[in-house]
Amino acid sequence: MKAFFSFDPKLLLYGFVIIFFASYGQTFFISIFNAEIRNFYQLSDGEFGLVYALSTLTSSFMLVWFVKLIDRIDLRIYSLIISCGLALACFGMFLLIKQIFFLFLIIFTLRFFGQGAMGHAGETSLARYFDKDRGKAISVGTFGGMFGVMILPILAVYIMNSFDWYAVWLIASFSILIVFIPILIFSLHKQNIRHNNFINTIKHNPDQKNWKIREIILDKKFYIYLPISIATPFVGTGLQFHQIFIINQKGWTLDMLGQGFVSFGMFSIIGLIIGGPIIDKFDTKKTVIYSLLPLFITIIVLIFFDNYISIFIYMSLLGFTIGIGAPFIGALWAELYGLENLGSIKGLLHASMVFASALSPVIFGLIIDIGFGILTISIISLLIIAISTFLPLKYEKQSES
Repeated sequence: MKAFFSFDPKLLLYGFVIIFFASYGQTFFISIFNAEIRNFYQLSDGEFGLVYALSTLTSSFMLVWFVKLIDRIDLRIYSLIISCGLALACFGMFLLIKQIFFLFLIIFTLRFFGQGAMGHAGETSLARYFDKDRGKAISVGTFGGMFGVMILPILAVYIMNSFDWYAVWLIASFSILIVFIPILIFSLHKQNIRHNNFINTIKHNPDQKNWKIREIILDKKFYIYLPISIATPFVGTGLQFHQIFIINQKGWTLDMLGQGFVSFGMFSIIGLIIGGPIIDKFDTKKTVIYSLLPLFITIIVLIFFDNYISIFIYMSLLGFTIGIGAPFIGALWAELYGLENLGSIKGLLHASMVFASALSPVIFGLIIDIGFGILTISIISLLIIAISTFLPLKYEKQSES
């Protein structure tokens, strides 16, 4: 483990910090302001879910083409562009003009630069430059996101208790400019040397795969492993986006939700600690089959329990699912399709994940609007989990026979 952390500590810092600040574009953070945004624009759950979905879908389509740049330009320039984009998006949320198109534009930029490009940059860089310890490296980076989950909701609620809610977004914008960008400059010092070493390594590796996007789209494995890769973003995003509705139905409070995010973050870290070493030791294609089991149990808890303790169990299991799944999914696609064009490959996957996370808020929102509730949402989630697990399980069994 000492050798792992000493191999490239600056890149680990980069991955951790960029994924942490990508939290501003993640559903768990935006959804904290769900009620305030809906009240400002006079929107129902379903209507806001539709705006959110359209914004996110648009960002996912553009993301496929934009993130190819990470394979073509210096990582320092690429990271500076997307971090400034997210800072502007946060400042836009602070301004918040009362026009639906403006809301669409702001959600789009938050999702595109935050959840999309910044999260993609951190995961891709760690997977690319940490070859043998890829699983552990992705776990360290994802820990940045989990750290954001643990502290940002609590900070946001604290600030909202003292100031107007949109002040949170002004602070978020300045934190990127004042805190993140200096760390970015420090951590990617001599990036050209790091990348040249990587290029020389893959050129002398005869076993290195080099799949193109067109080849991947035509490959059967892509469609077998895609559902299990996007099931957690779909279900998890839908639950987080409508978490205010869920806590009201369950009789939970906003303070309990904020405390629950601490459990969410802690168990995400546990999942990362467990998941990273497993990936580096075993065949990812076989172990990934079990990655949705914690999510299955999460939904069962959501259906049958509503006492005070159950919110912490629910949030803990949801966090564990995201934590253990991150290194699994991050390493899977590098194992399947190689490293040289990993930015483009993971861009396709990331866009698919963003697409999935765009659908669930509007689908779950419409279910809420027509009068159904948590049980219907849970049944849909369980069906998705079952189908997503069955496809690779059947494929692996056929491969062995």
